[in-house]
Amino acid sequence: MIPTFVIFLREGIEASMIVAILLAYLDRSGQRRHFRDIYWGVAAAMVLVVAGGVAAYLLIHSYDGSRVQTIFETVTYLIAATALTYMTFWMQSHAMTLSRDLERRSEIALSKGSRTGIAALAFTAVGREGLETMVFTLAIVFANSAQSATQPGNTKLLFAGAVLGLAVALMCSFAIYRFGRRMNMRRFFRILGLLLMFFAAGLLADAVENLQQLGWLPFGHAVVWDTSTMLSESSSLGDVFHSLLGYAEQPTVLQIVVWASYLAIAGACYVHRTRRPIKKSMAPSPVS
Repeated sequence: MIPTFVIFLREGIEASMIVAILLAYLDRSGQRRHFRDIYWGVAAAMVLVVAGGVAAYLLIHSYDGSRVQTIFETVTYLIAATALTYMTFWMQSHAMTLSRDLERRSEIALSKGSRTGIAALAFTAVGREGLETMVFTLAIVFANSAQSATQPGNTKLLFAGAVLGLAVALMCSFAIYRFGRRMNMRRFFRILGLLLMFFAAGLLADAVENLQQLGWLPFGHAVVWDTSTMLSESSSLGDVFHSLLGYAEQPTVLQIVVWASYLAIAGACYVHRTRRPIKKSMAPSPVS
């Protein structure tokens, strides 16, 4: 539940911020007639993302228990970890200029006199967030597949976490645009970014485990510890630690090396970037 809550909270805030910025700009510029175009673009993006996610899940699930499924899941883990890392650094750098960039792109679209231009802007912006969410959700579902087999209610908890995260994201986005500059978005995304880095490290550890099972990484197989009797991954608490922090009850040497190396390198770079002072040119533009 917690992993899907965090993912949908972060991605939901980004997506709703984008929509709010676009609508606010159209309202200020007297272009409210284009609101419907924004809605159509958002709706099209969501339909495409949901359909793609369901199709991907059903395709991979059809190979349940096979080597092909393991390969698909491994690729999903690697893509999700890469996307998580990229978007975390990107959002931290662009949180303060997101509004200005979207307004500039909206002005260009409107200047061409095409209604499809503004709809396409909403489609691509929201679609990107939706695509990321789809990949992350698939990775979470695959990482929890073993737990779902022993705990039938686990899938419902993942769904509940997603719904709750999206609901809180909408409330946060309303607060952001209600209070404007008083909301420290840089600090908000910094905290969520650090949390998601642990999630990305766990995905990489899961990918390493699969690659070792496939025989593609024929080294580092020695098990470092066995805490299955103390905290099993199939337990509720073990599931949370596994999904969110990458906990493994029987981790191999290579899993621990990859997990720790990623956090050390990516974490150090992230903390260094977030501590840099904001330039005056990077100051946030008004959102009202």
